[in-house]
Amino acid sequence: MDGGEGIRNGGGAPVIVSNDPSAFPWSVWHHRHPPLVRRIEERFPYGPEHRAALEQLLDETLNGRIEPLPSSARGAGLWNGRWDRGHYGERWADAPFLWAESYFYRRLQEATGYFAADGPWRGIDFFAPAKRAELSGDAVGGELAVLDSLCARPADARTDALLSGSVWGNRADLGFQITAGDGDGPSQRQTEQNLIADDRTELRALLTETGQQRGRLVFVADNAGRELLWDLVLIDQLLTSGQAADVLLHLKPHPYYVSDATPEDLLDCLRRLRGESGAAGEAGGRLWRALAEGRLVPRAHPFSCAPLPYSEMPDDLRADFGSASLTLMKGDLNYRRLVGDRLWPATTPFSRATAYFPGPVAALRTLKSEVVTGLGGTLLEELEATGEDWRTSGSYALVQVRF
Repeated sequence: MDGGEGIRNGGGAPVIVSNDPSAFPWSVWHHRHPPLVRRIEERFPYGPEHRAALEQLLDETLNGRIEPLPSSARGAGLWNGRWDRGHYGERWADAPFLWAESYFYRRLQEATGYFAADGPWRGIDFFAPAKRAELSGDAVGGELAVLDSLCARPADARTDALLSGSVWGNRADLGFQITAGDGDGPSQRQTEQNLIADDRTELRALLTETGQQRGRLVFVADNAGRELLWDLVLIDQLLTSGQAADVLLHLKPHPYYVSDATPEDLLDCLRRLRGESGAAGEAGGRLWRALAEGRLVPRAHPFSCAPLPYSEMPDDLRADFGSASLTLMKGDLNYRRLVGDRLWPATTPFSRATAYFPGPVAALRTLKSEVVTGLGGTLLEELEATGEDWRTSGSYALVQVRF
């Protein structure tokens, strides 16, 4: 591995910002965030003060400059100290996209009184109605019924099938759906040819080795709802098959991006699983017991909601990842944080971009942003020749591993 300061600083690849109207980040601010705020206002009877704060935040992101958190706000010491990178006072579009987008969600919490010392909206997840509606949808029962057909398969085949479910389950992202539809159209087809990086053989080898060593797996979750359901049945398979002795499940400590999974979402998913018949219900029961027995351990580290790449993780989180035989990183945001939210040449080796990481790591991701590494040159030419927005459409996925 070629670690060092060059990799930590992006190896010369420019940081992604939002000031190009033809690029994806600009569209997030102008086409995704305004309808997102409107949905929050429609779903909650916030009073004039909170509604004015939401509108002020929208206007600031599009026309103003980045204002700091009040010194009395929860986490102000982190945001105004260790996590600040001198971006207060800049235009939102000129700050790094990862930093600014993360700060936008923290400011949403401030505008709605989520962390207020008192008041009616303290601790109310303003994304909860959408997450729970998606989790309770009619499609979920049909998807989970598929698990019954997997019971007769060999353990390795079940693991492969559930890995595929976990990868493509990453399409169930409510923020992405705001601008991309419900994710069920023909452009969202789930086919082998759309897996543009496929290290599943290496991942199987790592999982086998982890099981032989009775090792620990760290699983860094992404979205709640249907995606987390598939992540959980994969975790159940890894525990049941002995491919992991125990699992640390990293969740967000509080609402973050639109559908990011929190401990409360974990419980909602487990209750849904336990309420199903057949294999899904059995998996839900095993996972519930695994939590009670300490074989499935939830984590909710503050850095999970940081505006920074994992290369800047604190020492205690580094120790958590370093204790694992394998870390599985789910989803687009975690990928951006893992490799760095930069305009890497797409042929940059995944192993190079993750050389700093304290142990073996695998990424399971559906592409919904511009960042990508580890592609072959011929494949890259073919993708570019399609004329598609293949980096951001949600139509393509990858499984990448660094030993």
